[in-house]
Amino acid sequence: MDLSWMAWTQPTAIFFAVIASLLIVMSVWEYFSPGGAPRVGILRFETTRGDRLFVSLLGSAFISMAWLALVGLNLWWGLAACVVFAVLVFLFV
Repeated sequence: MDLSWMAWTQPTAIFFAVIASLLIVMSVWEYFSPGGAPRVGILRFETTRGDRLFVSLLGSAFISMAWLALVGLNLWWGLAACVVFAVLVFLFV
């Protein structure tokens, strides 16, 4: 099968591997600790671990797009901003 149209580069493969790993880790975590520990954070509605993962991934996508538009192709600092954002989401949302 010819998948050259998908631009499978090493960064693309790493990106999908990280997303798959996050989903596997969250699934294992949910298996051993069911319920997701719902809590009310700064958004003032109840969220679970899965909700916080979704918000952090969605926010990271917007941070990355803004970084590309405003700064350029050097994404390492943008990645750092995404990691900080994800940690803050899991702590406070």
